Amino acid sequence: NSIMTKFETPMMKQYADIKKRHSDCILFFRLGDFYEMFMDDAKIGADVLDITLTKRDRGKDGKIPMAGVPYHAAETYLNKLVRNGYKVAICEQVGDTSNPGLVEREVVRIVTPGTILDEGSLEKKENNYIVGIHLEQNYFGLSISDISTGLFQTTEYSLEKLDEVLVNELAKFNPAECVLPNDLYNDPEFLKK
Repeated sequence: NSIMTKFETPMMKQYADIKKRHSDCILFFRLGDFYEMFMDDAKIGADVLDITLTKRDRGKDGKIPMAGVPYHAAETYLNKLVRNGYKVAICEQVGDTSNPGLVEREVVRIVTPGTILDEGSLEKKENNYIVGIHLEQNYFGLSISDISTGLFQTTEYSLEKLDEVLVNELAKFNPAECVLPNDLYNDPEFLKK
């Protein structure tokens, strides 16, 4: 991955550190009035979002790919990335921007199919469910939530009913996203169901 490149500037070092912690996401890195994407994220963003791919000077090491979107229109762009199969981590400036030097930044939100809040991106009259499953020795927990409406339901079942319940509940709710424990996520037979 090209993010492992060494950077000279403190801001790009900060970017690389944050990106390393969120390597499975496209990182929207706030710089003033824009969310910038760098390296591979910039290439993906430019392609999926149909925006211009530019380059940022990296000092003596040359230039790196960069693409950005205005922060006030970010929801439209990040929802398009999510609809195309990407998770997006939103990294905001949390420090005082009027102080000289590097502004403190941190990821404040990760957007996935089940966490979209923008009404324009949600299907009217349909819920946007996210389902979570928790396994224990003899039972499993099933939680269903729609964060756009505040709905949250959870229940517990005998583990022997896992397949039956999941088939019925997933058909009933048609979730946008399922959060699975590692045991199930890494089980190819389960994922086929």
